Amino acid sequence: MTADKSYVHALRFQQLNWLYDPIVQLTTREKTVKARLANAISGHTGRVLDLACGSGTLAVLIKQRYPQLTVQGIDGDLDMLGRAERKAAKAGSDISFQQGMADALPFGDGSVDIVVSSLFFHHLSRADKRLVFREIRRVLTPTGVLILADWGRPQNFLMRALFFPIRLLDGLANTRDNVQGKLPTLISEAGFARVVAIGDIATPLGTISLFRASC
Repeated sequence: MTADKSYVHALRFQQLNWLYDPIVQLTTREKTVKARLANAISGHTGRVLDLACGSGTLAVLIKQRYPQLTVQGIDGDLDMLGRAERKAAKAGSDISFQQGMADALPFGDGSVDIVVSSLFFHHLSRADKRLVFREIRRVLTPTGVLILADWGRPQNFLMRALFFPIRLLDGLANTRDNVQGKLPTLISEAGFARVVAIGDIATPLGTISLFRASC
């Protein structure tokens, strides 16, 4: 979801979008991961941006849990955005979805209070990760937070082996920072004052790590 030809669809090919929800549910302990992301928002107010929102599952969960928040989703895939809109409408959730690229967010400086992201950054090269983290920092308010879940450093050899098919699918280079546990360093380099690990979750495809970064 960056503005060059390196764009990677959720399952690499847009034609597989219809399989995205069931695959994610079966392989990533989705309910646990997204519940923890939603829990990390507790106590915050204002505007939430779900970056690379995909089919909208996390955005809908957040809006249902915190109806007082303004929730918006952004993604580069119009087909996924259509799926997200239908999911939100079915849930009766007032959420705005918009097409956009993560390295050129269509929002003003300091206009977002919370950015959430789930299983997106492993699609990006290191250079693009850095660009996107800087762009997130730009749109966040001075008291804003980034709450992130993505593949992280494997907890053990089994988790490393389980993660290898994902590395082949999304690229060994793109996933190297994830498997080496370097996401917190890249986040800090983008200008965040504090990055805190808030949990690791073992899944059938490896370890998912959660982080909270403050401006």
